[in-house]
Amino acid sequence: MKRLLFFIFMMPWCVRANTDCATMRTVPRNEMTLQQVVNLGLCRNPQTAAAYAALQSARYTKNAAHSYYLPTVSGHGNAQRSHTNHDDWTYNASLSASYLIFDFGKRESDFAQTLAVYRAAGFDYDETIQNFVYSIIGAYYELLNADAQVESAKSALTVAQTAKNIADKKYNSGAVAKADVYKAETNLASSQLVLERAKNNREIAKGTLLNTLSFPADQNITIKDMPASFGSDAEIENLDELIAIAQKKRPDLLKADAQTAAAWHRRNSAFLKNLPSFSVNGTVGVKDNTFGGMFDHMSLKVDGTIGFSVSMPIFAGFSNFYNARSANSDYENAKYSQQSISDNAMMDVFSAYQNYKTAKTVLTQTQTLLKSAKENERVTSGMYKVGRATMLDWQTAQSELADARNQHNSAKYDLFVKRAAVALAIGDIKSGVKDDGNGN
Repeated sequence: MKRLLFFIFMMPWCVRANTDCATMRTVPRNEMTLQQVVNLGLCRNPQTAAAYAALQSARYTKNAAHSYYLPTVSGHGNAQRSHTNHDDWTYNASLSASYLIFDFGKRESDFAQTLAVYRAAGFDYDETIQNFVYSIIGAYYELLNADAQVESAKSALTVAQTAKNIADKKYNSGAVAKADVYKAETNLASSQLVLERAKNNREIAKGTLLNTLSFPADQNITIKDMPASFGSDAEIENLDELIAIAQKKRPDLLKADAQTAAAWHRRNSAFLKNLPSFSVNGTVGVKDNTFGGMFDHMSLKVDGTIGFSVSMPIFAGFSNFYNARSANSDYENAKYSQQSISDNAMMDVFSAYQNYKTAKTVLTQTQTLLKSAKENERVTSGMYKVGRATMLDWQTAQSELADARNQHNSAKYDLFVKRAAVALAIGDIKSGVKDDGNGN
């Protein structure tokens, strides 16, 4: 399968790349390819926008964590007067600063935790994007399949109408009984019913795609069929290669790895919280007892301090002890969850791979079935015209041809969806957005 990276930080443009497409109320009137539909959906989808906002929140939290390595500076000032002793106003202002020198690595663990959480948010955003793109692919091909079923029903209706006309002529000439006309009329009515059901299914499929794109379901959309041909044995990697790709690209695996790393750093930080920390502190202040003196440097009293402090928790009601135990349990849980996610992911790849192989075989079989059904219907219709087959024989051939067309259409578009499922399973859904026929 064509390898195309789906970088998580190359996608923000998709969420709100074009304010026009984000706010438009009607679907574009031009015929749209799959790539165009995907881009439109990514621009408008609120779920991906929410995931991007969560990613931005994690990024700002990560940026804020850089403060662990910087000093803290605060200012203080006040003016006060004692009404009891009728003293003059007293004014003072001060600056204080503190810088953490050493804490046995707790600061590094806290920062590494926020960085891992940020990475996990990025992979969560990537997973949201990929799942949404897959839903668009499924709705797109479902609509193409519904369109094909309508065309197939129209063809069957045309054949049924032809059969009815021929039965009328043969009955009027005395070549067949009235029963043939009744059978032809029944078959024609049945074909009309099938066409109406196919049209209804197409409307539902169209509404599903429009809803996925955040448009009202009663609007119209025109999409382009995908003439790209694929399904050869050389077109897709073997199972081992797919699993190797999934381990490197699949976002839920990468997210689980980042979440496990965050849990490890959180456990480490909870333990290190029980150890002492060493800081350097300093203050500088200005004090004066008269308002006018504030402008006279001779009356100002300036003082300052600098010192070194050590802080260590002695007893906090056992909270530090239990917090450390809780963080350790969270880490163990994250490890087991990661293993479970990995097992499920490998099963997803295996299932998607097998389903795709089966879909290729089914498509080949339906091609053979359709070719045979077309020839059978052609021969049977000719035999009926010369009186060597019954109307029932012709109706059976027509029914078999209609079923063969429907099965072939379903198999064709099911193969496209199964291919996209493989791309989703390995975390490379962009490769599931196949050639639109123009080399794009």
